Amino acid sequence: MSGTEVGIAGIILFFVLVFLNLPIGIAMALIGVAGVGVLLGVEKGLTVLGLELFRVSSTYVFGVVPLFVGMGFLASVSGLSADAFYSINKWIGNVRGGLAMAATAACALFAAICGCAVATAGTVAAVSLPEMRKHKYSDTLSLGVLAAGGNLGFLIPPSLGFILYAILTEQSIGVLFISGILPGLLLTVLFMFTIWLMVRINPRLAPTTPSASWMERLVSLRYLTGAVAVIVLVLGGIYAGIFTPTEAGGIGVLGVLIVGLINRKLKWQGLISALYETIRMTGLMFLLVGGAMVFSRFIALTQLPMVLAGTIGALAISPYAVLAIVLIFYILVGFIMDIMAMILLLAPIFHPVLVALGFDPVWLACITIVTVLMGHISPPVGIVVYALSGMVKDAPVFTIFRGALPFLGAMLVCLIILIVFPEIVLVLPNLMRPG
Repeated sequence: MSGTEVGIAGIILFFVLVFLNLPIGIAMALIGVAGVGVLLGVEKGLTVLGLELFRVSSTYVFGVVPLFVGMGFLASVSGLSADAFYSINKWIGNVRGGLAMAATAACALFAAICGCAVATAGTVAAVSLPEMRKHKYSDTLSLGVLAAGGNLGFLIPPSLGFILYAILTEQSIGVLFISGILPGLLLTVLFMFTIWLMVRINPRLAPTTPSASWMERLVSLRYLTGAVAVIVLVLGGIYAGIFTPTEAGGIGVLGVLIVGLINRKLKWQGLISALYETIRMTGLMFLLVGGAMVFSRFIALTQLPMVLAGTIGALAISPYAVLAIVLIFYILVGFIMDIMAMILLLAPIFHPVLVALGFDPVWLACITIVTVLMGHISPPVGIVVYALSGMVKDAPVFTIFRGALPFLGAMLVCLIILIVFPEIVLVLPNLMRPG
């Protein structure tokens, strides 16, 4: 068998192992070791496994993972999401659909502290869903909003998706973080516009609620100060070049810890819970990234990306046609595969091919993340939907999928806008990297 044939066989076998419920990281490591063993010998395969796992565990860049993960879990138990929803609700909660819009905005704000989509959706749901149900909001709208809003946690920095993508494709984590700010805000606005459109078409989805006084609105702003201060400190420090992403993660953990102590919502039980979840998630990420790096070495040895690039280059189609094919493939695979696995498996293959066609790697990373996010809320996998259903015991999965469907349209519109106007992604990163 040629190297390319071995690579294709390895990818097919990986899909088989994943569908058999073998953990993704272990599946990638096994296929990587076996593939290198077939190409270079068993001893070389085991050597690659040891070297890549050591490299991942000892690299300075990977240190950003436990820090930003810990910052998100600490924020969750420190009441920052509840404070954000309370304050934003005072300003826009009185308009039709305002509670759902406030939940979306709270998701965006919390996403700037927590890089996990499931954690963002679950944390904001705990404080906003009871309020929406109290005011007779339709569960279809309420749960769909929360599932879609959770996606902002994977796009707005600090995003675990960008961290993974940066490590796999050797990009700057800081630059990718900054590239996600404006697209994240754009998607937030599109989600809120979708809510406005839905309640305008069907007013029964969301009744109007009483308006807060201007004094109540102004007083409520103090509940945002802690979260906003941490966000400005972390992202501002990265943007200005004062901190590396790893240093910014440490500063962010300290900032959230101080905010939680000042507002007296951080308790010992919450702190222990946050530390436990941080350790668990960091171990999972180490397994995922370590397995992906072993698998990437195998794929590189097969020359599959180069063969794919050569095949595409020989076709008489434009680079944007190739990009469209790749993005459609991402969307289709997202229907049947977890998006973490998609990034780990496909980014090392497609990224060098598309960069070779002349696409900016930072812009490419951002639109890839937006594309794969559709899989988070689309059937049958939809990990955020199932997680939200597990947290809200009386929330049927079908109801959440139906409520999230209009927001898939908003994400598609966002993707098209970012492709047509790449400056939205690149304007802030280009100010960070001269030339």
